[in-house]
Amino acid sequence: ELPTPALAVETDVTDPAALADAADETRRCLGRPSVVVANAGVAHGGPFATSDPAEWRRVVEVNLSGSAHTVRAFLPDLLDTAGYHLQIASLASLGAAPLMSAYCASKAGVEAFTHSLRAEVAHRGVAVGIAYLNWIDTDMIRDADRYPVLRELRAHMPPPARRTFPPEDVAARVVRAVERRRTAVYVPGWLRLVQWGRVTLPPVVVRLSRHELPRMEAEGSLGHTGPLGAGGLADRAADTGR
Repeated sequence: ELPTPALAVETDVTDPAALADAADETRRCLGRPSVVVANAGVAHGGPFATSDPAEWRRVVEVNLSGSAHTVRAFLPDLLDTAGYHLQIASLASLGAAPLMSAYCASKAGVEAFTHSLRAEVAHRGVAVGIAYLNWIDTDMIRDADRYPVLRELRAHMPPPARRTFPPEDVAARVVRAVERRRTAVYVPGWLRLVQWGRVTLPPVVVRLSRHELPRMEAEGSLGHTGPLGAGGLADRAADTGR
């Protein structure tokens, strides 16, 4: 049970008109929001060369365009309230991995979008933050572990980077970031070190990929995952059902 009035509105973040309607419903029921968190996201795994162009594009539409549409729908409220926007990003925003090209591209995109937006609205009193999150024990991550292509990807990360974190712990960190209007939040905290050293990551990833991908190809473990988790499957059903 929530301690304050709440509202749930089902909407498609890739549909600007639907998001505008959701924003209107929020204002009607709860008043002008002063905090907006853009969290919607989907993921697929597998080689880019054999990926389905429509599924690849859909990841970018949900993760990147959906974040922008969310801001557009609620930005008038944030401007009026000198509010706060938090964009949920990822370790993938700091360093791209093979076999996750659409997801990594979309999360790099939301990072750039967030920095650009912050510069545009700071003089209006709106604060904009970004949350860099690693593996969280959600349905999406548990589903990813069923596929050899993503199990292998995770297995070759440094031990601290393989750990999953309970959703409630991550949520608590996000809440504190909102309360303090943080510019950035890192979960786990050591991701801040990755931020400082991100320029060193691409050559390391390439060296590892040159060593491991030929073996994975020979073993036949470079298949595609399709949409991950219940959210990914629901998005596919909604998208194909139009």
